[in-house]
Amino acid sequence: MTEEQLQIQSLAREFAEGELRPHAEEWDRDAHFPREVIGSLGELGFLGMLIPEEWDGLGMDTTTYLTALEEIARGDASVAVAMSVHNSLPTQMILAHGSDAQKERWLRPMARGELLGGFALSEAEAGSDAAALAAQATRTDGGWVLNGAKAWITNGGFGDVMVVMARTDTPGDRRGAKGIGAFIVPTDAEGYIVGKKEDKMGQRASETVGIAFKELFVADDQLLGEPGMGFIYALQGLDNGRMGIAALATGIAQAALEHSLGYAAERKQFGTAVREFQGMQWKLANMAVRIEAARALTHRAAAAKDAGEPVSRLSSMAKLFASEAAMYVTTEAVQVHGGYGYVKEYPVERLFRDAKVTEIYEGTSEVQRTVIARELYRQ
Repeated sequence: MTEEQLQIQSLAREFAEGELRPHAEEWDRDAHFPREVIGSLGELGFLGMLIPEEWDGLGMDTTTYLTALEEIARGDASVAVAMSVHNSLPTQMILAHGSDAQKERWLRPMARGELLGGFALSEAEAGSDAAALAAQATRTDGGWVLNGAKAWITNGGFGDVMVVMARTDTPGDRRGAKGIGAFIVPTDAEGYIVGKKEDKMGQRASETVGIAFKELFVADDQLLGEPGMGFIYALQGLDNGRMGIAALATGIAQAALEHSLGYAAERKQFGTAVREFQGMQWKLANMAVRIEAARALTHRAAAAKDAGEPVSRLSSMAKLFASEAAMYVTTEAVQVHGGYGYVKEYPVERLFRDAKVTEIYEGTSEVQRTVIARELYRQ
């Protein structure tokens, strides 16, 4: 890595070690972390890494951003997913498709960490088949009126601004994926309703909620780009999101390996540290290989993005491999710790739970394989 990348990595690691890891167990137990953590991320510039300096961001390349995100996830995956969603989806969609006025109003404060962003696409009956969403945006004087509901929304409650996907076609003239718009919605708008907070297995401190819109008015200048192009914009944004989850999963796996190395060196059986047994050595070696491969594939996707190359195939590959590597590594980490790995006193139990959802959100592993196969035929 370059000297600048090493400095960013060091800064992120120092923050994760000092401000996240010591509290991760408590936040997991209470399913909550303080909002001031997000403020600290903003002060360090970590919420504007991919935004150009002209819009108050750091203007970093994707590899540098993913390196920092991996370190944050190594400290606490719940904080990392809030950072990932903000950087990968709403900010990048506004940057790519927003007007200068929208960037001035929304992107600048998001880059500075003054506004935390989220992304609202999924619905109860529209998950993997996201184009089947039903939330409706209806034309009115000076803008649109939103009605409907969204599910599984990260940052949906304590976030400040959501990029929301809603149908802009009409019930009598459905246009499928080309009948969906993307709207910038502040969470303090009248008609924005925060629903149930999910009680999750892992990444418990990350806020995941349902949200609803009841006669919520958005002005014309809150529509991103063209009214029928929102779903296309969302798919482009998901390429960024999948690289983010790949880095996040790698960070979880790295933390699990580090805990396992420490435990294997300290734990003795038959008068010998368990790291001296070949079976244990092979476990640790297999874990390390998968982590390095996940990191390399994630950085390969990042390099392609920065070079202006198509990234759908590579981002799906990175997300698929890294998430499954994280699940493998954390499962092995529990096994390395034996009975202690199964109790909450040891962090690998939490890391195991945190890893599972990386195979689900931002597109399941099954969806990633479908995307990869489709892209192979397009070559």
